[in-house]
Amino acid sequence: MLKVASRYHIDIYQAITWNYSMAMVLTWLFLKPDLVNLSSAPFFNYSLLALLLPALFVILAISVRLSGIVRTDIAQRLSLFIPVIASFILFDEKLTPLKLIGIGLGFAAIICTIPWQKKAESKHGVSNAWLYLLIVFVGMGLIDVLFKQIAALKTVTYSSSLFIVFSLAFVFSLVGLFYQVITKKMRFSWPHILIGWVLGIANFGNILFYLKAHKALASHPSTVFSAMNIGVIVAGALTGLIIFKEKLSLLNKAGLVIAIIAIIVIAKS
Repeated sequence: MLKVASRYHIDIYQAITWNYSMAMVLTWLFLKPDLVNLSSAPFFNYSLLALLLPALFVILAISVRLSGIVRTDIAQRLSLFIPVIASFILFDEKLTPLKLIGIGLGFAAIICTIPWQKKAESKHGVSNAWLYLLIVFVGMGLIDVLFKQIAALKTVTYSSSLFIVFSLAFVFSLVGLFYQVITKKMRFSWPHILIGWVLGIANFGNILFYLKAHKALASHPSTVFSAMNIGVIVAGALTGLIIFKEKLSLLNKAGLVIAIIAIIVIAKS
């Protein structure tokens, strides 16, 4: 959807803003969040997530503009290192040989699926372009860790957490949208509301099942982190290949095969 959006000159920020309003409504309708007993809710974590989610879309756009799509893509994919390391340090997960092989294959797949043959030079030669790449790397990893912490909560249901995060993300994004419209940095467009709502349906499903996976595999967070990230790469690459007719190198194709093997090994572990 984001690829199509850029092709038709759709303002990503406006679409992202309205996407959170739809995600918030869907959470309310289908998950019936309990907003009564929230005294022990980690509002700092909620607020941090709600800021990071929309902010990283903006950072990604800046990073692509300054460093190119290849370097940004590498930073985004390699951010998997952060939640996987956190699984064993913060969440006390036990490392088994089979799981280690699966994670190793996963990282090998990520490296193989990076489009190395494309130019990775900075588009504008900006000296601080590396800073945006670093923010993408750390930010993406931090989002994964925060979602795991929210899924691990026993005092607050994940439906309540999800509703609060989406609501705060919508408020923060809306404030940013109003600021840009008032300062004439952006022109408000009504169609973006509809586009955002469609995106919100996908976003709601994505995060809902991500949290459900962490609930179901509470003692194996690295399995969820790895399988989800590798799965996204496989699905994204196949979508690009079939729908957008993108060309993949032999190394990229090998990466997809390794990725599928990695998911099977991680699942078995």
